[in-house]
Amino acid sequence: MQDNTNTVSRRSLLQGAAAATLGSAFPHIVMAQGTALETRAAKLGFIALTDAAPLFVAVEKGFFKKHGMTEVEVAKQSSWGATRDNLVLGSKSGGIDGAHILTPMPYLITTGAVTANNVQVPIHILARLNLGGQGISVSSEYKDLKVGVDTKAFRKALLDKRLKTGKPVNAAMTFPGGTHDLWIRYWMAAGGVDPNRDINTIVVPPAQMVANMKVGSMDTFCVCEPWNLQLIHQKIGYTALTTSEMWMNHPEKAFAMRADYVQANPNATKALLKAVMEAQMWCEDAKNRAEVAEICSRRRWISAPVEDIVDRIKGNFDYGTGRVEGNSKFQMRYWNDHASYPFQSHDLWFLTENQRWGYLPPNLDTKALIARVNREDLWRAAAKELGVAAKDIPGSTSRGVEKFFDGKVFDPANPKKYLDSLEIKTVKSA
Repeated sequence: MQDNTNTVSRRSLLQGAAAATLGSAFPHIVMAQGTALETRAAKLGFIALTDAAPLFVAVEKGFFKKHGMTEVEVAKQSSWGATRDNLVLGSKSGGIDGAHILTPMPYLITTGAVTANNVQVPIHILARLNLGGQGISVSSEYKDLKVGVDTKAFRKALLDKRLKTGKPVNAAMTFPGGTHDLWIRYWMAAGGVDPNRDINTIVVPPAQMVANMKVGSMDTFCVCEPWNLQLIHQKIGYTALTTSEMWMNHPEKAFAMRADYVQANPNATKALLKAVMEAQMWCEDAKNRAEVAEICSRRRWISAPVEDIVDRIKGNFDYGTGRVEGNSKFQMRYWNDHASYPFQSHDLWFLTENQRWGYLPPNLDTKALIARVNREDLWRAAAKELGVAAKDIPGSTSRGVEKFFDGKVFDPANPKKYLDSLEIKTVKSA
């Protein structure tokens, strides 16, 4: 079933973002005297995906309790729209304090771009949860094409189908302006497919992707695991590419908290962050990967067969087309390669792409917004207290120039040049 709760018109997105008073800074966080925890409780949300594993592991392996957070509840959300709504509510009103979340969402919620009545709810990004690890899958209807990173032949097949049937062809993602939306749009556009004109992009919750592909609701989708591999196991489709084939070690999910929770509970926030970071280290260790998969498979977490999870957690990819890669360089990273650190340059790319597709206005003060949302300073403080090695702490808030599979280059020092270089987009170049 398609999830209409996430569907927000581009007009309302723009209105919300434009209405945000981006010139006013959030209140400065005043650190509590000493190190005593202000609270031992937090309610966190997650979606049933393998990049939420650090939260699962922090519970199952006792990392939250180790850092004094003995009353942490990690609650499954039905969709990213539900995650948004519960963050807006906050735990005091029956919602949540923080979440495993698509990296752009804290920005879209903070500006009011995706909230009811454009209500602005300040959210802080505290860490990145992972790099890469998402997949773009294609229906078995196109198995002879063996679609990969190049979408030119796929474009022709989709347009031919649309002309023949008179019906739209659908590409599914999980939330407007979220990571999966941006990956599938980038992939399509690089091959000449205009995602606003040639196809329909529809919103489907991750756990409903396979069922919807089975009944023919979409031709392609982008989502995290285990749903791409489950699609192959059920012989419904195949993996065209893993998203790190588009952008090597791209940023993906974030660990984010409501700003008012962080302000009221700075020490508890840092304790949560340290627990998540330690869980990320544990997940990264190759000798733990099989157990990570087993933990993910449990009913309280993803509730899926472990065989749909374990191979890709270990970095072994059977694409369902005869292509098989063991210990792939495109596997998900939880800690290595600075996976946990929330580079501000990466947040700038996400904001630029949201401007590209009209989800955020072109005149947005991205620098000021990133300074308010991204709390890499708290990550550094937590890393210092954990005794993280100097080599694992980036020396800059920028990872530098990023290169994409289609030859495009994103220089954080000049995002406009990147945006102007993109042929297919909603926003018009100046």
